[in-house]
Amino acid sequence: MATAVPHVPPKQDLPPPGGYKKIPFARVPPKSYFTGFTMIGAYVAVTTVGLGIYYLTAKKVKRDEIEMRSAQNVIFPILIAERDREFLRQLRRNRDEEAELMKNVPGWEVGTWYGEPVFKTLPEDTLVTPIFKEFYAHSDWKSYAKRAHLKLWS
Repeated sequence: MATAVPHVPPKQDLPPPGGYKKIPFARVPPKSYFTGFTMIGAYVAVTTVGLGIYYLTAKKVKRDEIEMRSAQNVIFPILIAERDREFLRQLRRNRDEEAELMKNVPGWEVGTWYGEPVFKTLPEDTLVTPIFKEFYAHSDWKSYAKRAHLKLWS
């Protein structure tokens, strides 16, 4: 037969003696480190220092821009002259290559079409700028492709 379980009275959860501690619900203002006048004074000081540094930097940037513009103005004619010299060199290389290629063709003169001038209405000493493909006809493919990419995409 089963043994009887002794009866234990239930334990009730009660507040501690003297009651619970009070719940703080009053507003606790944060500690102020700076007053309004202090913050306005700090703002004015930081702004003044920042504007002073900006002014000095702006003067230096302006000087650098003037120097760079002067350097570009000085070097620009040299770059244009180098470009023109290379253009004329390539025209000379094209003429030399044409002479080499067509040396065995009877009646062929360089710069003409079998002795007939291509541009009949222009004086002989006039430079006719060749079209893009004609200019790069006797150069390597790499320089043609590089220049074609520049010309077509810019």
